[in-house]
Amino acid sequence: MYQLLDPKSFVVFITGATSGFGAAAARRYVEAGGKVIATGRRGDRLKELRAELGAENCHIIELDVQDRKAIDAAIAALPAPFDKINIVLANAGLALGLQPAAEADVADWETMIATNITGLVYTVRALLPGMIARGGGHVVTLGSVAGDYPYPGGSVYGATKAFVKQFALNIRSDVQGKNIRVTNIEPGLTETEFSLVRFKGDEGKASKPYENTKAMNAEDIAETIVWSTLLPQHVNVNRLQVMATTQAFGNFDIYRG
Repeated sequence: MYQLLDPKSFVVFITGATSGFGAAAARRYVEAGGKVIATGRRGDRLKELRAELGAENCHIIELDVQDRKAIDAAIAALPAPFDKINIVLANAGLALGLQPAAEADVADWETMIATNITGLVYTVRALLPGMIARGGGHVVTLGSVAGDYPYPGGSVYGATKAFVKQFALNIRSDVQGKNIRVTNIEPGLTETEFSLVRFKGDEGKASKPYENTKAMNAEDIAETIVWSTLLPQHVNVNRLQVMATTQAFGNFDIYRG
């Protein structure tokens, strides 16, 4: 089913690997025979992940993707065999708040833009030249169905994910002929820490989107990510939108006041 890469050269750089999609993808890639560079801001969780996966399979870096100099320094200091990166999973991202635009906290907007957009472009820009020089690789970005479909309270979050989508498509054009694949994974309703972060630790609010339904989980999305990257090299999945079976498209919102 998969074209498994040579484990000696199969290295994945993952941002946001302390929870959710990033942590699940790290586990799945190691299971598939690869080595993982797991990065994130929560050092304790990174250490737990390394203990679980083994130091020979998982190299950890405590890193904030908003810090471009730190990203560059971390990549420059990578030890062998983790320095020959094949796949970049630019996963770090978040949503904050669900208020209408006129009531939203501008600081939340700034954080989403800095992480979902600026952190993403820093990560990809730092790692792309090395993959090109080594003769190939794969950039995976984490978008969202919110990048296509608006919803109340999702103004800046949805806009950041629309950026991610277009950024990935444009990179795809830039790397034509360089044996670099680019894929934007666009999940829908998935139960992770996403809502807990969005509602700043309010477990009651965070659980509401998943009540009385069957959402996807982090492992479902990790499997989708891994599948897209381990297809034969001549196959590129440009965009992959994934939704829970219980999630579909609603009617237009028409004001009748």
